[in-house]
Amino acid sequence: MKDFFINHRHEILTLTAEHLWLVGTAMLLAIAIGIPLGIFLTRHPAWKNLVLRSNGVIQTVPVLALFGLLLPAPWLGARADRLAITALTLYALLPIIQNTFEGIAGVDAPVREAAIAMGLTGRQLLWQVELPLASNVIVAGIRVSTVLTVGLATIAAAIGAGGLGEFIFAAFPWWITT
Repeated sequence: MKDFFINHRHEILTLTAEHLWLVGTAMLLAIAIGIPLGIFLTRHPAWKNLVLRSNGVIQTVPVLALFGLLLPAPWLGARADRLAITALTLYALLPIIQNTFEGIAGVDAPVREAAIAMGLTGRQLLWQVELPLASNVIVAGIRVSTVLTVGLATIAAAIGAGGLGEFIFAAFPWWITT
């Protein structure tokens, strides 16, 4: 085992960097989309069921099947890394959106009422009261999404996107050739 790490250290470092790049990019996109969407849902609850259920449907699709569904997309299918990042971002969205919504919706009504009574605007209420109080729940959603994304990114090697999954698929050459 020790010999493997010594003999393949360059390859391990390269694949780890690719894996971190896939996960990091997908998570940045998921955070940039998920938190504002969760905030939107607290302000427009009529959209909650549609958004959360559609994201729930995405979670039920196996990752290899999602790669296959996204492959015909003109811009995405051209490069494996784009395809993998898009799929990983879609998988990471649900916990972030749901936790953002639940965290903000879970702020006690008396706290909101006190902030409004003090003259806070809707934007000030969000930034100075709701988001700070909901931050633990939001960060928990980001943590869950990150763990999910790290695990799913290994499957991205199946479509040639690289990452640490290369070692898994290299161990099963009969799987790759058939």
